[in-house]
Amino acid sequence: MSLNKKYLTKEQSDRLKKNATAASVSLAVGLCLLKAFGALYTGSLAVLSSMIDSVTDIFASSVTVIAVRFSSLPESYYYRYGYGKAESLSALLQSAFIAGSGIFILYDGINRLFHPRPIEQTTVGLIIMGVSLFATLALISYQRYVTRMTESQAISADSAHYMVDVMTNLSIIISLIVVSVFNISWFDTLTALGVSGYLLFNAYKIAGDAVKTLMDAELDDDIRRNIKKIVMECPFSKGIHDLRTRDLGGRYMFEFHLELDGELSLAAAHDMTELVEDNLQDEYPNSVIIIHQDPVGIKEERLDNKIRKPIKKS
Repeated sequence: MSLNKKYLTKEQSDRLKKNATAASVSLAVGLCLLKAFGALYTGSLAVLSSMIDSVTDIFASSVTVIAVRFSSLPESYYYRYGYGKAESLSALLQSAFIAGSGIFILYDGINRLFHPRPIEQTTVGLIIMGVSLFATLALISYQRYVTRMTESQAISADSAHYMVDVMTNLSIIISLIVVSVFNISWFDTLTALGVSGYLLFNAYKIAGDAVKTLMDAELDDDIRRNIKKIVMECPFSKGIHDLRTRDLGGRYMFEFHLELDGELSLAAAHDMTELVEDNLQDEYPNSVIIIHQDPVGIKEERLDNKIRKPIKKS
């Protein structure tokens, strides 16, 4: 029986996500072993760098599985915002491992520039990388199907990561062809240095995003503008100020002051605030929302007056 997103049960959704995660880890392990054989057999630094990238895939997928399961735990007495930021901690750990792999490849690549090694059996290397490319594309296709059915952000991010692996595998295939046809051995080292650069850049980006979440950085300006738009669409809303937003690790948190008619009763102000919260929940499901009601026109010290938005340089 084919699955339809509209009628997908929670059990079916969880099963799809577990299958996608298992497929990701299994592929990373299989490709790592295959590329290790290829690197030893051909002596190609580019194949070796791709093998190390597969090792990071194993590590990243395993850590992510643990972090996702931990972050899905419900709120507790001591962790009342939940455990969502466990994924950010795992991302920091992953970035350190990825950066270490990139530095190793960079060191080996520079060393080979001064002490070149011949590359043999490039045909075997091409076959191995071709198999890797085909298997990775098959996984991405399955991950996109699961993402479409479950709307899982974790699976979607993993799919994007493997898409970069596809580009890496293509560059290595080109490298092996150039070495085989034109006998330009240094091109293999150049490709490995490019993969190293990608790993280091990727590590920097992952770490940067994780630190932003852990340090409670504000969400994108588009989200902030949309929040204000939703609030002010309510006819009773007189204004909004001191808006603060952050990512709790998979769900958003909004905090702001809502300006209402000062003559309203407490019960009426509560009902209006509940309506604003419901509207925001419709747009951002599972978000945590804290609203403080203020009578419009009240004179008070505001956070908006203390901080200024930085001017972006063009």
